[in-house]
Amino acid sequence: MKWPALWPSGLLALLIAGLDSHWLSFGSGHAFAEGAQWTSGRKLALRDQVRALWHHGFDNYMRFAFPLDELAPLSCTGRGPNWHNPSDIASNDVAGNFSVTLIDALDTFVVLNDPPGFEEAVRNIIQWVSFDVNTKPQVFETTIRVLGGLLSGHIYANRTEQPFHLPWYQGELLDLAYDLGVRLLPAFSTPTGLPYARINLRHGVPKGESTDTCTAGAGSLILEFGTLSRLTGDDRFEKAAYKAFFALWNRRSDIGLVGNTVNIFTGNWLHPEVNGIGAGIDSFYEYALKWYIMSGEVEFLDVWQDSYASAMRYARSPDGYWYRSVNVHTGDAQYNMVDSLSAFWPGLQVLGGDIENAIRSHLVYWNLWRGFAGLPEMWDMNFRTATSLQYPLRPEFVESTWYLYRATQDPFYLDVGARIFADISRRTKVACGLAGIEDLRTNAPSDRMESFVLSETLKYLYLLFDESNPLHSDDSQWVFTTEGHILSLDPALMKPISAARKKLRRVENLQCPAYQSPLLAYDDWDAETGLRGGIADRADIDYARQLIGRAVSEAEEQAWSPDGWCSIPKHQPYMYDFVLSADGRTVPEDLHPPPEKMVTVSDGFLVHNVTGIRVHIVSRLDGKGYDITKLGPHAVKTGQKIYFDDPSLALAPVGKDRQRRVPEVSLRLYLDYVDPMLQLQGLGTQDIITETMVVAATAFFGGDPTASRPPSGEPALRFGHGEGVRVVRFPNNPLGCAPYDDVLLENEAIAVRRGDCTFLEKLVFAQRAGASGVVVLGDEDHHINPSADSEEVLAAGEQINEVAAVVLRREDAELVAKMLDAADKHGLGAVRLVVEPSDGPSEPRNENDGRHQENVDDGRKEVTRVLYLNNHPLLNTRLNV
Repeated sequence: MKWPALWPSGLLALLIAGLDSHWLSFGSGHAFAEGAQWTSGRKLALRDQVRALWHHGFDNYMRFAFPLDELAPLSCTGRGPNWHNPSDIASNDVAGNFSVTLIDALDTFVVLNDPPGFEEAVRNIIQWVSFDVNTKPQVFETTIRVLGGLLSGHIYANRTEQPFHLPWYQGELLDLAYDLGVRLLPAFSTPTGLPYARINLRHGVPKGESTDTCTAGAGSLILEFGTLSRLTGDDRFEKAAYKAFFALWNRRSDIGLVGNTVNIFTGNWLHPEVNGIGAGIDSFYEYALKWYIMSGEVEFLDVWQDSYASAMRYARSPDGYWYRSVNVHTGDAQYNMVDSLSAFWPGLQVLGGDIENAIRSHLVYWNLWRGFAGLPEMWDMNFRTATSLQYPLRPEFVESTWYLYRATQDPFYLDVGARIFADISRRTKVACGLAGIEDLRTNAPSDRMESFVLSETLKYLYLLFDESNPLHSDDSQWVFTTEGHILSLDPALMKPISAARKKLRRVENLQCPAYQSPLLAYDDWDAETGLRGGIADRADIDYARQLIGRAVSEAEEQAWSPDGWCSIPKHQPYMYDFVLSADGRTVPEDLHPPPEKMVTVSDGFLVHNVTGIRVHIVSRLDGKGYDITKLGPHAVKTGQKIYFDDPSLALAPVGKDRQRRVPEVSLRLYLDYVDPMLQLQGLGTQDIITETMVVAATAFFGGDPTASRPPSGEPALRFGHGEGVRVVRFPNNPLGCAPYDDVLLENEAIAVRRGDCTFLEKLVFAQRAGASGVVVLGDEDHHINPSADSEEVLAAGEQINEVAAVVLRREDAELVAKMLDAADKHGLGAVRLVVEPSDGPSEPRNENDGRHQENVDDGRKEVTRVLYLNNHPLLNTRLNV
């Protein structure tokens, strides 16, 4: 059994020795048993405690504050707009004199499974709330807290055959939502369609109102406004929010970044023109993905994929764990600050399918929470210190914890939730409600309970421990808004995609890969199964802790291994730009490719000549490879294909003298029996595949397995020539990513699985062991031609030309693996590999392989080939050569 190395005490201790840890003292104790077993009873007990805490906040709001907007829990009174100081935007942006806490908390009754409480809240809203008020709230805050709350409440009150349907209800909440939407619409009357940040609900936009707004405020309205339009049939709201969203996106920089603040009249980004994932931009990303999930509007999926790739390329730190503010034009780091609002990001990454990066970013916020027993508003990563120490009970970190638990089912996140609940209960519960924290060092309280405490923070905590909540088994296209409101569209309200767009976009499987827990050890040949651990067993668990300078706890120190070592985390960028050339040479960019080079076709683009065409390449979140999203001056939409029929791509360049090689090669594999009569001896071997032929993709480095004789002056290849070579495997090194210690081969070919290291590294280790090459058992349904940078090939040495690498598609890899398994199990001898001469790629099949051939007219099966660039399969490409 092979055990990966874990983090040690040695070097890591040196990294943190001398760090000032006095800021950690308050949060060092906690009233829960971290790592204790999570039984059903324990989860239900925590769930009920969260419910009780929620009711402590809500009941005191109704007792002391309603019908005002918020509860002042220290003075046991209500809070509304600051009538005496209109410039007090901290209060007036939210408090509009319309009972914001009651509306914001409405659908939490749904999560708590409390129909009587829901009905009473609906009656109170209908009786008390009016938007004919002389107040000037923020358009964004009013939309997400009030409009979203009304729409979610209406959906549940109006929908039959579920416990929250109200038979007496006549659409009053929707009427209120419509009235509010009409009052907000004048804010969008600008030259760009970008709304004013604030509006007077009775008189409209005041003269002299500021023309500056933030990207999140102007671009995060489509969920609520779109739902309002679909429910009422008045399309003005959806059109306004749509126009505002794309007014921002269409002003993105050349590297795909939107700014933080914008002038709504000119559309210009305002100084300092920065991008990040936190305050000012955060929910713009969120609404791009969620409106696509909810409505199926594919252009929002395009925005999500491109904007996420840009953020991961530029805003993400070099180690891949936290996110900076960067210049929108250059991507250069501007500020190394992390704000508490950005803690929503791991949850959004989960929703987008990028669970691995979600785990990493969540660990940073978790270590901040452990240090402060709360999440400070601002944290300086350079100086490892908090620059703003308030914690107004924000929900973002709790939200991400819930998403990660639903995705991984790892009890680590229940431990995190228990710690959050213990700290909130201990530090913020007062006689009249829940008080925010002014200073996490002193626990100085704030006389304010924001509405999001009830609409989000405690809602997500409750869901974390409520395994049987109906939302967890609802597979409809519902989403949580950025304020935690539950919105969905009835299928009758969905806009069917037009026939033209459907043909253009085609059909694409957008399912994300399931989470795989960390593999701690593996047995035998299969590196995908074995002993698995949890989040706390990850090798980077301590890296995130030392990154923010939190002192090590005694429990953490006990988990260290003296046999491990520290490694610097590395990550792949999510996007690349290349100027294509058929032979790998540097060529000038063709800014305006003529029709002779590239034309549009019904489902994408057809490229006749690749030379000089710039491609923008973005990582797919399903983990299967990359897509081209920009081809020359053209945007490539989701579902479109790019067809390459450039004849110069039929043969790929290789070697210092630019020789060419065929990208695919036919391989014959057969069992070289020890006893030819073995099958007649009744050992159950009649169904064993004894011989087959497969088509493998060749690497663009190393020896050319298809060459009948090597170039002058180079040694002859033994890989598959003559009578062939024996295929071997090494159970203790199934991926071929480590040296083959104490092994001296005689030109055998080593079969390895894909993963953990590059194809070139696999070949180097095989060459050093005396092998003639490697057969990579791939996990893709298409062919992959491995490539490598010239510097990497040079570093590997000239000996690399004596060995060859080929890659099998998943189907063929499984077949070869079965042959090898049978040979080992029954002692049949060796599996040998022979390179067959071929005029072109084909896939003849042995009659014994038992596989059905599809679309076969001439005995050959069509081989789907994609363009493969610098080790990246470009899945929306097709090679027609």
